[in-house]
Amino acid sequence: MSSLHDLPAHVFRMIESGVVAEFSTMTGKGVPIDTPTYSFPSDDMATIDVATGVPQPAKAERARRNPKVGLLIEGSPQEPVVVIRAHAAVRDSDIQSNAIRYLAETGYKGISHGITWEQARLAITYWSRIIIENSPQTIYWWDNHAALDGPPGVWHAAADTVWPQSDPAPDAAMTSSIWTARPWQDVAADAVATGQAGHLSVVDADGFPLPMRARSLELVEEGFRLDMPRGTPWKMAGKASLTFAGFRTFVGEAEAGEGAVLFRVERALPQHPSTLDTKQVLQPAETTLAKTRARLEAEMARRGQPLPVIPDEAPERTRIARIRMARIESDAPITGITAEHGNRMT
Repeated sequence: MSSLHDLPAHVFRMIESGVVAEFSTMTGKGVPIDTPTYSFPSDDMATIDVATGVPQPAKAERARRNPKVGLLIEGSPQEPVVVIRAHAAVRDSDIQSNAIRYLAETGYKGISHGITWEQARLAITYWSRIIIENSPQTIYWWDNHAALDGPPGVWHAAADTVWPQSDPAPDAAMTSSIWTARPWQDVAADAVATGQAGHLSVVDADGFPLPMRARSLELVEEGFRLDMPRGTPWKMAGKASLTFAGFRTFVGEAEAGEGAVLFRVERALPQHPSTLDTKQVLQPAETTLAKTRARLEAEMARRGQPLPVIPDEAPERTRIARIRMARIESDAPITGITAEHGNRMT
C-alpha cells in the first residue's frame, strides 16, 4: 500500500469525514502533548492537516522542531478507530492564505454560538492560523471500538516517500505564554466532574507521540488510573499527557500495570479562557482579547507579515469540507466523545 485510497473503504471514509482529531506533538523534553483540533485532509488525501492560532503557536513550533506527530480519528462505537503516525510540515509563511483556507475547510457555525458571519469575521485573533500539514507514514486501524483489544490493520507509506519540510522558522524567539496554570488537583476534579473522555498520549518505540482514548478512568492520589485498549502495538508507558477534549490537559508519566495504566500527574497545563467559556472563541472577553491581540501582533511581526484581512463573505467550502459538514449535520459523533458526555454541536 502507498496511497490512502488503498485503505479499506470504511477506514478511508472515517479519515475523509473526520471533523476533530486528537493531535499529538513532542516537546523539547520528549513529552507528547495532545491538542484536539479540527482536521481537514488535502483534496488528494496526501496530507491530514490541522491548524493552530497564530497567538497560540506552541504546537506548530513543536512540530517544526520535531516533525514526528500522531493523530487519532474516531467516531461512533460502530465506526473505525484510526491512529496515524505522520511527518508534519508547518506552513506559516502566508497567514493570509491560511486564514482563507481555514475558513473554507471549517466554516464558523460550529463555534458561533448563534452569531452572524458579520460578527464572527471580526475575530481576527482566531482566524489568523498556522497550518500543519501531516503526511501519513503508518496508519493503524480497528474496525470499531469493540475490536480495540485485538491487533490493528496496518498501512505503510512507500519506503521512498520524501517528507515535506516546514517553512523556515522566524528569526526571533516565540513569545511567552500569557496564561497561567492552576494546581493539577483542582483541574483534575473539574475534568472528572464533566464526564468527558480522557485521551492518553505516549511515545512509541520510533519516537512518534500517539493518542488513544481511555475506556474509563478514576482519579487517584497520584493522578489517574486508566482502562486503556489492549490492542495497541505501542506500550502505554513513559512520558505522557492526558487531555480532556483539550479543555484540561495534564503531563506526567504513564506506568502500565495489571489491567490498568497509572498516569502519574506532574502538572496541569495552562488553560486558555476559551476552554472555560467556549463563547470566547469568537467573542473573547475584553481582557482576553487584549492579551491575545497583543500576542497576535507580536507573532505576525516575528514573521514579517501584516495582519490578515478577513473577507466580507465567508469562502465557499471545499469538497471535503462538505463531507465533514454532512457528518456534523447528521449528528454523528465528531470527537469520539459520547453524546451523554458532551459531544458536540458547539
